[in-house]
Amino acid sequence: MGEVYAIANQKGGVGKTTTTVNVGAYLAASGKKVLLVDIDPQGNATSSLGIDKGALTRSIYEVLIENLPMAQAVMLTRRLGLDLVPASAELAGAEVEMVGLISREYRLQKALASIRDKYDWVLIDCPPSLGLLTVNALTAADGVLIPVQCEFLPLEGLSQLQHTINLVRDHLNPRLTIRGVVLTMYDTRTNLAQQVVEEVRRFYAGRVFATIIPRNVRLSEAPSYGEPILDYAPTSSGGLAYRSLANEILANAARG
Repeated sequence: MGEVYAIANQKGGVGKTTTTVNVGAYLAASGKKVLLVDIDPQGNATSSLGIDKGALTRSIYEVLIENLPMAQAVMLTRRLGLDLVPASAELAGAEVEMVGLISREYRLQKALASIRDKYDWVLIDCPPSLGLLTVNALTAADGVLIPVQCEFLPLEGLSQLQHTINLVRDHLNPRLTIRGVVLTMYDTRTNLAQQVVEEVRRFYAGRVFATIIPRNVRLSEAPSYGEPILDYAPTSSGGLAYRSLANEILANAARG
């Protein structure tokens, strides 16, 4: 049975989608079968992989709201071994529509149950909120990856995110654990960045990945070409960092 990770942080712009797409690509390049599930209404993971959101006829919306079998929403990407369940514009209204549905917190978990055995890894790109879509992702996941931007404001929401994770674990998904915190957008030129690194490592003692993702122009450019950094600029500092992070995730998983 594949490992299911939710990549979550209610703060926007901290590198959730960048981490989801690029870790997924490097895991696939290592020979793993990977499914990326985009449940962010912005659909940035979908467009980052070169998929036209406006042309979709099946997406995660139909899976969550209309009970479409997940397998029928899976798309191939340009990267061998990396599949995608895309997000469409309709997902923006999904949280309102889900309120009246039975077992609304478990809809993603139930949809994944039919196909997760086909994959080594399932990565869920969450929206920048702690609403029902993110709760669905946390309920479906074995673990959480938390990207944290190396600036002051992203630190402020960590306790709220931790509280939500605890609530989901206590009431919906007892197996849920934090599998690691990813420090992103690190700027070596600032003292603040190093202070944030130290603070996050104190707050999440023993659960912060050694790999730190730097600020890198190539990482910002890659989505506009519909490619992960592995294909766009693998030798850039961002490409090397995400390769290192993927290897670290694999090593941690192997140790159990």
